[in-house]
Amino acid sequence: MLESPTNIESSDCYDGSRIFTWLADMVGLSVDLVNFLICQISALFLASLFRSFLHPSKVSCEVRHAFGLSLGLTFGYFCFGQQAIHIAGLPLICYIVIRTQDPRIVQRSVMLVAMGYLLCVHLMRQFYDYGSYALDITGPLMIITQKVTSLAFSIHDGFVRKDEDMTKAQQYHAIRKMPSALEYFSYVWHFQSLMAGPLVFYKDYIEFVEGYNLLKRPASNASLDNGKSELVVEPSPTKTVIRKVLGSLVCAFIFMKFVKIYPVKNMKDDDFINGTSIPYKFWYAMMATTCIRFKYYHAWLLADAICNNSGLGFTGYDKDGNAKWDLISNINVLSFEFASNMRDAISNWNCGTNRWLRTLVYERVPKKYGTLLTFTLSAVWHGFYPGYYLTFATGALMVTAARTARRMFRHRFQSTQVTRMFYDILTCITTRIVMGYATFPFVLLEFMGSIKLYLRFFLCLHLISLVTIFILPKFIRGEPRTQRSSRSSAGANVPVSTQSDGNITAAVDQPLAVAASTDDLNANDEKEDGVESKHAKRNNDTMPQQQQQQQSLQHDLKQNQSPILQPRPQLLQQQQSPNGMQHHNGQQICARDAVSVPHDQCEMDQLSSKLKEKIEAETKNIEEFIDKTVTETVSGIVEFKNDLMRDIEFPKLKLAAGSVSSGAANLVDAAAAGLRKRNISSAHDSNSNNTNNTSTANTCADHAPEENSGAFLKKEIDAINAVVQQANVLPAVLSNGHAK
Repeated sequence: MLESPTNIESSDCYDGSRIFTWLADMVGLSVDLVNFLICQISALFLASLFRSFLHPSKVSCEVRHAFGLSLGLTFGYFCFGQQAIHIAGLPLICYIVIRTQDPRIVQRSVMLVAMGYLLCVHLMRQFYDYGSYALDITGPLMIITQKVTSLAFSIHDGFVRKDEDMTKAQQYHAIRKMPSALEYFSYVWHFQSLMAGPLVFYKDYIEFVEGYNLLKRPASNASLDNGKSELVVEPSPTKTVIRKVLGSLVCAFIFMKFVKIYPVKNMKDDDFINGTSIPYKFWYAMMATTCIRFKYYHAWLLADAICNNSGLGFTGYDKDGNAKWDLISNINVLSFEFASNMRDAISNWNCGTNRWLRTLVYERVPKKYGTLLTFTLSAVWHGFYPGYYLTFATGALMVTAARTARRMFRHRFQSTQVTRMFYDILTCITTRIVMGYATFPFVLLEFMGSIKLYLRFFLCLHLISLVTIFILPKFIRGEPRTQRSSRSSAGANVPVSTQSDGNITAAVDQPLAVAASTDDLNANDEKEDGVESKHAKRNNDTMPQQQQQQQSLQHDLKQNQSPILQPRPQLLQQQQSPNGMQHHNGQQICARDAVSVPHDQCEMDQLSSKLKEKIEAETKNIEEFIDKTVTETVSGIVEFKNDLMRDIEFPKLKLAAGSVSSGAANLVDAAAAGLRKRNISSAHDSNSNNTNNTSTANTCADHAPEENSGAFLKKEIDAINAVVQQANVLPAVLSNGHAK
């Protein structure tokens, strides 16, 4: 990964290429960082080939697979040298396991093999290069581990589990066809996400290679022609790529500028530990960890731009018909930096890893162990540095305390706009302080250095968290359960009273569909407020009337026993709709549903929401200005072309009446009125001259006007077609769009 040139020295352990050592010396960076940047910048430009020369309409899927695979291996060997053997070894062993093990246990086998291989490499690195920030093979191996394990779990879901037992994300990513060797290794090694992510799930990658991921219609055009086939114009990612590249450069500048002011290594010094006050320690920890985060912002935004430039990451269209490219986004900078609670902050940080952990662990284990097991796997996946485990242990404690405090205090500040704003600002600042306190061991890596600094903090936030979890709930009552239940039941009862027969049919296919909305609301409240499974049971006991309505509805539906209400086979439920959505149990599941924690559904505080809306409005204004400028330029070019065509001098010919069909005559009259006007006098002169000729000349002239008028008409129509073609093609060329 990236690191400050003052904190990295050229290590003899680095096994990558040293061809650009002269460039590293010139710019003052380490050679491993220069190699990383060269690969990522090259990948940014090469990715556009997937939308031009290697478009799905021009080449086969095998060619696209081979191109991404070969470039990935080339970049891997260039950056890591002989260590790149691990990039080939881990996925090869896992592929053998996938092809040989039973689908009922394949997910556990692959998880064990991949994590075991990765942990061995982590241990080897700590032996020969302890505490180094230099680029090494563990980064790509962590991404590959995510890919092979998520693929194994998707295979298990597709071959073994039923749809009603899976979440929407698991249903969407379920795989019911074993990948071929080319598809598998292309997915693991494709150059867009090999170096720095983001995680791309197998189903999304295959749809990208086959060209189906872009064939989604805007919401305003989705129902045109009653679902008939129509021309689908592929969205252009150019604006999104430019915005993310510029954001990446800004983050790199901020990192290089401020990391020298707040270096992390100073937090290990005795002078800092013993000679500074507690408030300054908090400030320094917050600023130092913030500077380090901008290193990751730079790498992730650039990697996301690479994927988008190849056409990977398209989610669909928003309500206004604008293309969205955030399917595999790894970071939401503003949402993270201005988050008002730990849950929102974690949800917007390293989103690909969050989706991986949520899909593989959190949604598959008992609720009361979900947080603990998720943080444990995340710590082990990162390696064996003690600082990782201190950070994740502290983070788990802080998240639990934040949920408990939110349940006790948040509802007390919702009476007026002023109190809500005060609560948002207070929690935002508190989250920044807690984030610095919890994450500085992650960058220090050392155990004793982190413990010494925590002791100088007197473990104050640890003690406050324990008091918040175990003592305060005995004296401070949280939000009344009746209010929470009323919100949940209101959201669940409305659909019951307004459901049509079609919705009731879908409810029978999935017996718990009526209660699903209530369960989702309760689950969201539990995530926000830290309520565990026993609280969920208590919440269900407080709604007997709702359960009676659900049971009576299910009983009435069972008595009907209509053939149309019988569940369909599992394989028939997975169908592709014109909008690129899948149907499972009567529900449409799109790519955005597969994102376990969608960015636009995280509960953001009002302060961050206003800032985000302001920035998005300014960005939209700039984009509209660019579009208007391009449109006016294109219109001017087309008008200039028309003027040039009208200035062309054609031979003076006579158009015989009846020699031109009415449709062609109307087309010519409408599109080339200027040419007609200039030729009227010439045609009239030609007619007057022809009346004075001899009868022999008249006989010959009867055939000449027909030939000349046909040639004139053909030439004129060709000129008009050229103008129309120029007007239609030029905007598409400028926008780099494709039609399929």
